[in-house]
Amino acid sequence: MLKTMLRILLGFSCWICFSAASAVAQNNYEIQVYGSDTVAPQSTMVELHSNFTVQGTKPLPGSVYAADRMFPTNHAEHETVEITNGINRWSEVGFYIFTAERSGQGVQWVGDHIRPRVRAPDSWHWPVGVSLSLEFGYQRRVFSTDTWTLEIRPIIDKQKGRWYMAFNPAMDRSFHGESVNQGVTFAPAAKVSYDFNRVVSGGLEYYADYGTIFNPDTLHNQQQQFFPAIDLNVSPEWEINFGAGIGPTAGTDRWIVKGILGRHFDWKHRRAGSSDSMQ
Repeated sequence: MLKTMLRILLGFSCWICFSAASAVAQNNYEIQVYGSDTVAPQSTMVELHSNFTVQGTKPLPGSVYAADRMFPTNHAEHETVEITNGINRWSEVGFYIFTAERSGQGVQWVGDHIRPRVRAPDSWHWPVGVSLSLEFGYQRRVFSTDTWTLEIRPIIDKQKGRWYMAFNPAMDRSFHGESVNQGVTFAPAAKVSYDFNRVVSGGLEYYADYGTIFNPDTLHNQQQQFFPAIDLNVSPEWEINFGAGIGPTAGTDRWIVKGILGRHFDWKHRRAGSSDSMQ
């Protein structure tokens, strides 16, 4: 059943990539490099993503933003609630609620996404962890040039001793908005970290949007973000991550501070965060 599901998702992903268009990636709401593991069945992960843009796009003179219908990102606080529930030993489904707050605008609802994901179970004995997620949802036009979007995110990771590496070669398309006719966007993310001890891990996270796959943007206009980040492994029940990122290109917000606080809830009183292999 799992192999059939993977074939269906991979086939659907290929159809999306070669038949439609792109959308901007995480948009500074959910700044995270995914690991391949899924939430265990009969358990739930609740996460709060808090991201503050220290230096981003600013209002221009006149009515430019009114005409463009896009809010600036400078000094914007983005809060995202992510709720992920384990379905079985190799799948989960996540739901996102995006909000934004900026001086003079108050707290505003941005949109919602849903994200099913499947993974290769431990019993397959692959040398790396592998999973695939599809994230579909809506975001308001004043916050995004595209309102209905789909993200296809393959996930590959590996723990080698104290070193951890993850790669998310994500692709995006738009169903409604300015990017519908632009082709597929390639928006990779990657992470390398090192366990200094049992509690503290530190490393570098990378996020990008290169533009369309067959006609990428120039380096000047690409989105590129580098986040030195810390993970605190205080308990299997908790996820704590924080970092500060710089965007060196013109197409990226200059400075962003981000944090993730997550909590596992195990409804069967098993060890939180466990991931059983498929028998």
